[in-house]
Amino acid sequence: MDIIAQLAGFEAAASAWEPHLLRTRLAKYEPEWLDRLCLSGAVSWGRLSPHPRLGHIADLERRRIIPTSVAPISIFPREESEWLREVFQDNAASNGPDPLAQLSFVAQDLRRTLHERGASFFADLVRMTNHLPTEVEEGLWELVAAGLVTADGFDNLRALMDPRRRRAEGRERSRRPRHSAGRWALLRQTAGHQRSAVSSEPPTLVTSRLTPCASRSIEPVARQLLRRYGIVFRDLLGREALALSWRDLLVQYRRMELQGEIRGGRFVSGFTGEQFALPEAVESLRVHYS
Repeated sequence: MDIIAQLAGFEAAASAWEPHLLRTRLAKYEPEWLDRLCLSGAVSWGRLSPHPRLGHIADLERRRIIPTSVAPISIFPREESEWLREVFQDNAASNGPDPLAQLSFVAQDLRRTLHERGASFFADLVRMTNHLPTEVEEGLWELVAAGLVTADGFDNLRALMDPRRRRAEGRERSRRPRHSAGRWALLRQTAGHQRSAVSSEPPTLVTSRLTPCASRSIEPVARQLLRRYGIVFRDLLGREALALSWRDLLVQYRRMELQGEIRGGRFVSGFTGEQFALPEAVESLRVHYS
């Protein structure tokens, strides 16, 4: 849980989370631990950043969203989900009249069913949509890649990523069921659906640099970056999908420094600009390099 809290908001390939992020940070990692946290409601997962094709209608051709195991997702404490969605939703753009136009018919049907019926098990989705199980698998995988759905357990995602398990081949057939028992649910509403529910008028251009939603998110983003790295400076933002502009974060970090929460200075050589650090991070550096 500590590792997930540290990595909240960080997006990586779906297939990389367990072998490359969790196993390298936790000795004797067991997948059941992540499943237990997800099924208990303490942890959630899903793609938070907007898909580049969602809501952008191509001029010459309609390009589908192709789900792959490198689709970026984040794993985060459920209690952190509200401000994380606010940050990524503020950066989302919907330039087309129908942001779902890039989804396949089956994916659109599944999203509509989840919106109307709420969280549903795989077998219920097959029954309610009247699609083949293989079609529902592909549709859910597409919705995961688009950042529109999540599930109760992380094993739901494993079942979609593993082609042998989906075909019930080899050892996977006896070791794990083809479909996990957790329910599927919408991760977020699309901007187009929310807009149509309120008004049929086209969206207006937002001229302010920061929306009220983004202003509320500056402090949690600033604190999350400190929790993740210990020392924060401008060049680190290139690794982040959730980061706001450095100019906005700088105001928050200077305020925290004046309040005595963090320290400002030059802690890491080779980088220009102001740097800010947690007191325990500074002490750790002193011990390590003394």
